[in-house]
Amino acid sequence: MRPEPHLIDYTIILLYFVFVLGIGFVLRKYMKTSTDFFLSGRSIPAWIAGLAFLSANLGAQEVIGMGASGAKYGISTSHFYWIGAVPAMLFVGIFMMPFYYGSRARSVPEYLKLRFDEKTRGFNAISFAVMTVFSSGVSMYAMGKLLQLLLGWNFTAAILISAFIVLAYTFLGGLTSAIYNEVLQFFLIVMGFIPLVYLGLRDVGGWDGLKTRIANDAMVHSWKYMGNASENPMGVEWFGMLMGLAFVLSFGYWCTDFLVVQRAMAADSMTAARRTPVIAAFPKMIFPFLVILPGMIAGVVTSSKMHDSTTRESVAGTATQASFFNGGKGIIPPKYDAAGTPVKADGKVVLDYDLATPMMLVRYFPSGLLGLGLCALIASFMSGMAGNTTAFNTVWTYDIYQSYINKTASDQHYLWMGRASTVFGLAISLMAAFVAKEFNNILDVLQLVFAFVNAPLFATFMLGMFWKRTTGHGAFWGLLGGTAAAAAHYGLTLPAGAVWGVKGGYLGPILHVYPSEMAQNFWTAIFAWVGCFTLTVVISLLTTPRPEGELKGLVYSLTAKPEEGGLKWHQKPATLALIVLVLLVGLNLIFW
Repeated sequence: MRPEPHLIDYTIILLYFVFVLGIGFVLRKYMKTSTDFFLSGRSIPAWIAGLAFLSANLGAQEVIGMGASGAKYGISTSHFYWIGAVPAMLFVGIFMMPFYYGSRARSVPEYLKLRFDEKTRGFNAISFAVMTVFSSGVSMYAMGKLLQLLLGWNFTAAILISAFIVLAYTFLGGLTSAIYNEVLQFFLIVMGFIPLVYLGLRDVGGWDGLKTRIANDAMVHSWKYMGNASENPMGVEWFGMLMGLAFVLSFGYWCTDFLVVQRAMAADSMTAARRTPVIAAFPKMIFPFLVILPGMIAGVVTSSKMHDSTTRESVAGTATQASFFNGGKGIIPPKYDAAGTPVKADGKVVLDYDLATPMMLVRYFPSGLLGLGLCALIASFMSGMAGNTTAFNTVWTYDIYQSYINKTASDQHYLWMGRASTVFGLAISLMAAFVAKEFNNILDVLQLVFAFVNAPLFATFMLGMFWKRTTGHGAFWGLLGGTAAAAAHYGLTLPAGAVWGVKGGYLGPILHVYPSEMAQNFWTAIFAWVGCFTLTVVISLLTTPRPEGELKGLVYSLTAKPEEGGLKWHQKPATLALIVLVLLVGLNLIFW
């Protein structure tokens, strides 16, 4: 079922590669200082920073991972947007950007140094560096798998080519090159996925037809079956969803992850920096329709080509759940072992949900449109890789190299180190790409990584920004304790059907078996957050806090509130945030 790209498809892809590389070459002459390279000279307009803020997150986890989760869990995957992203994006824009931007910190770890101490900064810098190269590796894995499936390329060759292109334009143009390419990639992703969703929904008879063919009411409601974990496909009850995803993982990622915060910090003013996440929240709300629906449709359609002459007149009612693959579901294939045999767990075939969205391209896109669709997927992967790469080289250079290895070098030396770290960061990501093969849903992998790194970090930030009594000792040992709590919980639990190893259970007795990997991830995040929060509070109460005079601009109660006088209503971050919240409530009610 491999497509046959024509000359026009390869031409579109080639033009895209040339264009993104061209942006890097054009911007190279403007990279004169380390600030230019790492923070774009703090000169990016709000709307560009906003789209880049969103696009930096549009990596493999967005278009492949969310499509896979849509096929696996249904419309409840929308929780990753409507409660698991947008509220936190509004919070970071309204309440946290004044600290990040106003303190003039060059990175999130550097803010931790200013608020707490050097050891807290060092711990976060190292854990974040590990997380970014692993996340970049996941995007590489997804791209390699895509090009292997759709074009027949060798997996290793595909990830090497993608890594080289990302390396070239980030090496040359730094964060500015990444940001402008992310804006381009945003529009490519939207243009590539709108026709895919339209053709898929037309084939199954619209939303009502899709619900009929799925024949599982829990797959088409986001909240209705959250009363009990056994009643919904995600295997998570409402408390685990709200506490694990909506609060800990969501705020932990969007409020503390330097990958996205870096884009807002590159804005040209405080007001622009605060508007950046809020502007990004508007398109973020509609992305479930672009990336989740293709996964849901993939599980209920047949393999016949929509653009073949025999099926052009396809009407509602012709799609069925008969699978093109032996043991698959719809056009979602099973996961195969090295011998080409479908992998089984508990007597059931393991589906390769990560291929749900790529198989939709095969199913629906004709020549030309296929090239655009491939560009949309490639753009999403490269956006995720570039976002992680620019975040890694900044943290490595400022928070590790300059802080612990070479403190007295010139600015030009740090600029050189930034480019060098781009190279070896991508090299490490290549190795991480092969680890991701162990999972059949890359979103599960990423949520696990976030549970270990971002969940405890959010507790530290929340206490540090809003409780002036928090101390450096409390923050550091809280982070260590939260990470240890995550490791302990993960090591004593397993998802259903898994064996001990990379999916948990490595500490011996299995104390609990979760219905799904996602449920295990959410509760791992909860344990990490609670562990960090509790330990930080206790140790802070037993140690001496810093004088209030040293915390101005770093703690909410000691920081002057941003002035919005003279701004028009559509320029005020709070007004825009209120509009987003109203729309958000409406979407949750519609798909309740």
